[in-house]
Order: sequence, then structure tokens, then C-alpha cells
Amino acid sequence: MRTVTLIPGDGIGPDVAALAQEAIARLQVDIAFEERPAGLAAEKELGDRLPEATLESIRKNKLAFKGPLAAPAEGAAQSPNVRLRKELDLFANIRPIRSLPGVKGPFSKIDFVIIRENTEDIYAGIEHVVAEGVVETIKVVTERASLRVAAFAFDWARRHDRRKVTCIHKANIMKKSDGLFLACAKDMAAKNTDIEFSDMIVDAAAMNLVRRPQQFDVLLCGNLYGDLLSDLGAGLVGGPGVCLGINRGEQIIVYEIFHGANLERVAKASWNPFSALLACARLVRQAGFPEACSRLERAVDLVSADGKVRTPDLGGSDTTDAVAQAVFSKL
Repeated sequence: MRTVTLIPGDGIGPDVAALAQEAIARLQVDIAFEERPAGLAAEKELGDRLPEATLESIRKNKLAFKGPLAAPAEGAAQSPNVRLRKELDLFANIRPIRSLPGVKGPFSKIDFVIIRENTEDIYAGIEHVVAEGVVETIKVVTERASLRVAAFAFDWARRHDRRKVTCIHKANIMKKSDGLFLACAKDMAAKNTDIEFSDMIVDAAAMNLVRRPQQFDVLLCGNLYGDLLSDLGAGLVGGPGVCLGINRGEQIIVYEIFHGANLERVAKASWNPFSALLACARLVRQAGFPEACSRLERAVDLVSADGKVRTPDLGGSDTTDAVAQAVFSKL
């Protein structure tokens, strides 16, 4: 029996958690969920959006499935999502961007991956008021973190039969910070000559993503650029409802849906379940059940290709549950 920490989170999160539990039951794999609180409910009950007991559960189990966590209001405490990454040293965020069968978009056959450094950059959260009306935010880039995520990107590319890593940066302007990130990527490229390497300035990368995204394979990004380009990439293939996110540390992996809490959709039951099901499939593979992962991914593709059952984000009018049940019927 493999135990996985389950964090329902906020908004649609409890429904996402219930869907993950149903998927595991339908797949009949030997996985048990250990539910732990985080987000608004945890803050109300325990005074903390990310309780220590929740972190300890993840440290113990090494695998977690997380629903969305709503960000605090402006001026409030640090985002629980950022805290989670820092507390558990989840240094790499992986966002696969793939065209689903039957989902129309501006391009076809898109299949690239964004690997984002997850612990520093602007997200270090170091801000202060310099003078009245003047605020300074510090961008933190370290050699250690840059080398670590670059090494991970090349290793990930090799293990997943990817052929090229492109480092995204703005070193022409931020010569010290982005210059260091780029230098570390080049250093790792020299040690991984079996993988093709290139680099591209972030604004040029954004333009090329909306002109010819098929040229990209693995994009290695700093924290901010990876965040922005992940959403751009999702927009190319149907939106956040068809993508997933993976946060990885040295030993701990946290899977998550791509889209946010969607507080306005809680009562409507109209959010796209594909993101949660695809994240659940990857979790199942990591837990030691690759055949079950393939069955679930194939079922999502079949329902997507058929196009008869669609949530509103993909132009349909069906409920979340109707789409999920259609997927389960294909297992």
C-alpha cells in the first residue's frame, strides 16, 4: 500500500480531491490517501494556511496530490503555494504543454515542457519601501539553485526522450542575475552534450511560442518567466483545464491541477476535470503503477477526441461530473 498526502485546498479543491479519490478507486490501485488541511479552511480552524502537520505528512509520504490554494489578499502573508515549495525545497516545477486530441487551437501537435526554478527569483518575496511611493523588490538568483534546476532539466529531458533544452532568460538586460542563470545552464549543457542546447531571450520566446511552438522541446526558465510562459503555453492547447503541474524536490513530489481555486465555479460544477485526472495519472505512475497511468491518460484522450462531452472552457455545456464519468467509462 502506497500512502499519498491529499490536500483538498480551497474553492473547487474539495471536489478535485473527491475526483482524485474516485479515480484511484476506479483504477483499483493500491494507494491510500492521507488527507491533511491547507488553505482557507486550515487558517480558520488552525490559524495557519499551511499547518506544520500537513508539511510533516508530505515529508513522510514523499508523494502528495494538492488542490488549489487561494492566495492571501494583497499585503497579507506569503502565498501558501510559495511557502509549500520553500518549506519542502520543491526546486523544480514541471508543466507539460500538450495538444489533446479533438481540442481545437491555433496550432496542432504541440508537445513541449516548461521546467521552472521554483524557490527563488522574484518569488523570494524580499520587498521593502525605499521611500514614499517607491518600493523595491529583490530578484534572487544563486549559483546553487541555478545549477540544480539546470541539471534536473537535462536529466529530465534524457529520461523522457526529449532532445533539446532551451534556456529562457533576459541576460541582455539583467546581466548579473539572468547572466548567472544562463551561465549555469551553459555549464550543464557542456556536461550533457547528448542533449541539444540553445538559449532565447524571454520576450523572443513568448513571440516564438505564439508563432511556431513546435520548435520547442524543454524550456528551462527562472521562476517568473516560467510562471508566465506556462500560462501562455496552456492557452495554446485549450487553457489551464487541460494541463497539470508537478513540483519536485530531491525526494518529494507534489502533483497539482493547473487552474486555480475558481471560487466562482464551486456551485456550478463546470470546471474541467482533465487537469486533475492527468495529474492523478502521473501520481499513479510515480507510485508504481505505470499501466494504470496509461489507462487513465488514454481514457482522457479518448473522451477529448470524441468531443461529445465537454465543459464550458472547451466550448461545451456539460458538467464536471459528466466529463469525469465519461472518462471513467473508457478505463
